[in-house]
Amino acid sequence: MDYLEIIDRSDSGEYISEENWDLEKVAMTCMRLVSQYDLKWDRQNLVPDDPALADRVFAAGLALAVEIGAYNRSSERILRFERDELESALRDMKQTLSMGQGADERVLFARQIEDSRPPLVWAGNPGAPHPEALFLPAVVSWAQEPIVDLITCGTLAEVDGREVRTGEALEITATRRELTYLHQALAHVGRPGMGMLAAQSSVSELGDLAAANPDYLRTCDAHLVPMLNELKIDNRNIARAVNSIEYGMRNGGLYCAISGGLGGDAPGCALISVASMILGLLTNRADYHILHPIHIRHVATSTREVLWVESVVLQAFARNAPAIIVTDVYPKSGALTRELLYETAANALAITVSGGHLEGCGSADGLVPHATGLEPRLMGEVGHAACRQGVTRAQANQWILQLMEKYEHVFRMPEGNPGARFDQAYDLETLQPLPEWTRMYEEVKTELKEMGLDLSG
Repeated sequence: MDYLEIIDRSDSGEYISEENWDLEKVAMTCMRLVSQYDLKWDRQNLVPDDPALADRVFAAGLALAVEIGAYNRSSERILRFERDELESALRDMKQTLSMGQGADERVLFARQIEDSRPPLVWAGNPGAPHPEALFLPAVVSWAQEPIVDLITCGTLAEVDGREVRTGEALEITATRRELTYLHQALAHVGRPGMGMLAAQSSVSELGDLAAANPDYLRTCDAHLVPMLNELKIDNRNIARAVNSIEYGMRNGGLYCAISGGLGGDAPGCALISVASMILGLLTNRADYHILHPIHIRHVATSTREVLWVESVVLQAFARNAPAIIVTDVYPKSGALTRELLYETAANALAITVSGGHLEGCGSADGLVPHATGLEPRLMGEVGHAACRQGVTRAQANQWILQLMEKYEHVFRMPEGNPGARFDQAYDLETLQPLPEWTRMYEEVKTELKEMGLDLSG
């Protein structure tokens, strides 16, 4: 579909207030469809091996997309699509996508359930605010890891000591400087062609437009085109999509449906996630999908609800419309905590066996600069080991439940479990983890091996 048609529908569609969209369209329709398609979840079965359930989740998500469409917050209009338009978009969905260039090029692909091909490892803490002094060292810490295929990053919260505010001129400077630091990091680790998901410091369209230049965001890199909660887009994000049409960078459609939000519990969140990804093919011009459901209270992707949503949505697409899906890992805990490593391992297991690629870690809910290169190393090692070992969904579920016994208490901690800032976990001269952080990592790897996961490869 020509994107000009999307713009036309944004202006000519049926008017509805945002409140009525949320309540009458999203909440009420989700409630009915969850019941109609008998979508239920089990808190002890977070990686379900139930093909019929996965198929019903997909069918319900497609039904939601057809019935209500998407909503433009800027124009307060509904964008409706016929079933055949959505099914055509699904048929045309990319099955492979090259990222990066030269010796560092990697090819994303649509993974299958219990796929023997390991997931690509996309390292970084997307969206987490960073002081400028820590930005480059943090990126180097994960870019230098051999298991990492692609990188992303947090945001620059300041530039030369000045706060970056959305929609103001300094956002342009912050986004371009972010890209400059990323290229410096890749040069430093000898991987200059590695693909990136970047322009994270661009909340509005200003920075996104400013970064579309071969010296900053190359055409072999990706930027975010988010869908807003729930099933919404706005003119700022339409501008991001339009920005890619002639320039050609990859569009990462980002979907952050809320478990416990308008769709209700985990089944409604899964339903909205599927609908979002289908609609995002048209509204967001998504070249690949970023699945990032969040918990309404705890945020983290390591909660029972979100682990189930990630698994069942990945399986729904793998069975019904194979897609390139990169799945975010956002643990509750931060650096220098064992719980961060347990949460990372649990997420990596669920995603890998269900058919997704790995992106993370947005440690400490991605709210503070408490992420390091050590947890994406473990994330990748777990993902690779699960494929090498032929881990099944049932086995992954058993191990995840064991890991949850070691970390689930963090959701009862009043202040969370933010751990330590990057510079308290890594030596800023050597850019290697401090001994205490290395010790925790090695001890957790030993526990994973004793559990039955072969990390010796």
